[in-house]
Amino acid sequence: MNIAIRNPVAARQQPEGSVQVELDPTVKIGTARVFAIYGKGGIGKSTTSSNLSVAFSKLGKRVLQIGCDPKHDSTFTLTKRLAPTVIDALEAVQFHSEELRVEDFVAEGYNGVMCVEAGGPPAGTGCGGYVVGQTVKLLKEHHLLEDTDVVIFDVLGDVVCGGFASPLQHADQALIVTANDFDSIFAMNRIVAAIHAKAKNYNVRLGGVIANRSAKTDEIDRFNAAVGLERVAHFPDLDVVRRSRLKKSTLFEMEPTPELEAVQNEYLRLAAYLWAGGRPLDAIPMKDRDLFEFLGFD
Repeated sequence: MNIAIRNPVAARQQPEGSVQVELDPTVKIGTARVFAIYGKGGIGKSTTSSNLSVAFSKLGKRVLQIGCDPKHDSTFTLTKRLAPTVIDALEAVQFHSEELRVEDFVAEGYNGVMCVEAGGPPAGTGCGGYVVGQTVKLLKEHHLLEDTDVVIFDVLGDVVCGGFASPLQHADQALIVTANDFDSIFAMNRIVAAIHAKAKNYNVRLGGVIANRSAKTDEIDRFNAAVGLERVAHFPDLDVVRRSRLKKSTLFEMEPTPELEAVQNEYLRLAAYLWAGGRPLDAIPMKDRDLFEFLGFD
């Protein structure tokens, strides 16, 4: 689904500062496998998304990663820079999208991964869903999705409003990144609720849970068993991950060590599992109060 507005410039100048959008159900991504990555803010979604993109590319797939955070930092380990955003590109041509060139909003990253940063309106002034919709529309107009095998949406934090839940309307599977702690699992439960709601009207299904920055996964696994989820990958809290971010590099570009090779192989295994179709899950979220009582121990 694409999100369009009748008059973007006029809408942005409304006194209340909100962008009014309407949904266009006719615009769809096409034949690519589409994955949306969600999780608590700061849990490592961009690191996970970028390295998963590289893993797919190492399997010979043509990959497009779309960052959906106004900070536009989803793809910097792939491109080594903060790429210009779709919203910036549109503003530069006064929202006349026909004047844009591909290089105005798409950058090629490591191992051929194509990178797009949707960006977003200034804080408190608009709808993130509008930007996601305009991004998909531009990619369609420039025929960039026709030669793409895999699309990965890296989505802002654990925001599940209509705007930032809009990638779920395009995705085949949603993956949740979480740590083995109360706050991460509490956020995961709310994301499960959003995906459960979207699945009633769209084809998106839960693809599984990625345990990140955690030595253990006992609380994650206990929650998964209770609601019908499955852990599909586990990435421990390693210093090489922190160093890769500081070097503006993916994990596949770092100096090889046995520890790093194990992480790379886990990403390659996850990519192969997802490309093969994975196992769509029909999880049922808990009520907040029930989850509060369920998590932790005496």
